[in-house]
Amino acid sequence: MGIDIIEKTYKKLAIQVSLNGLSFCCFDTFTGNPTHFKTIRFDNFQKNIKIEELFLKVFNENLSLTEKYDEIVVIHSNNLSTFVPTALFDEEFMGSYLQYNTKVFDTDFFAFDALENYQMNNVYIPYVNMNNFFIDRFGTFNYTHSSTILVSKLLAISNNDDDKKMFVHLSKGHFEIVVVQNRKLILYNTFEYETPEDFIYYILFTAEQLQLNPENFKLELLGLIDETNEFFKIAFKYIRNCSIFVEDKKFENFNENQIREHFILLHS
Repeated sequence: MGIDIIEKTYKKLAIQVSLNGLSFCCFDTFTGNPTHFKTIRFDNFQKNIKIEELFLKVFNENLSLTEKYDEIVVIHSNNLSTFVPTALFDEEFMGSYLQYNTKVFDTDFFAFDALENYQMNNVYIPYVNMNNFFIDRFGTFNYTHSSTILVSKLLAISNNDDDKKMFVHLSKGHFEIVVVQNRKLILYNTFEYETPEDFIYYILFTAEQLQLNPENFKLELLGLIDETNEFFKIAFKYIRNCSIFVEDKKFENFNENQIREHFILLHS
């Protein structure tokens, strides 16, 4: 049963969660524009504090999280995911797809996002304790994986482009490499880093594995990066066709750097 039109708020809440913190954005569903945005990092909190206690503190200090919304989506950000072609996918064996790139336990809970337009599914392990917290707060909500949003948007951008293109999405402490070619996913992987040298090593290693010539292939950088950033400078040094990703869609009260940094949340 749908929401009665009189009860509709025409507001959407998106929350992106990780072990290091969360970001949330409120949207006006009439215009699609964000109306409120905030990022909270847990880096400085004591390690023995439960994540549920940190979330409760955030909710108590941000009243916009307690308002009524027509739609709520929780985005899980971790490296516990993998893409599986629909033809090879069996919902009964989701754990088997993940065992090749992460340690899987019998007690793990598995979920998947269907990317029907691209004939594949994203299998992942969501943060169950976080979902349980949100069930207590909201009752019902939708959840997805951050890589689902990232990859699906980049695949859409690649439409009618027959050349392989590499996108790198930089976050604090880790980054994702996505290689696409005319709406097909060639590669998705995530890497941890500490230095710009780590960053360029994984980019060049990935390019070598895919036989992409640094003199020819196109690299676009998004996420927590701009042209003054050391990570951009080292990529620009080694990759001839290196540029900062520019988003076609504009969002009110967000500049280009902010749109690039919060690409996943804004496209949720």
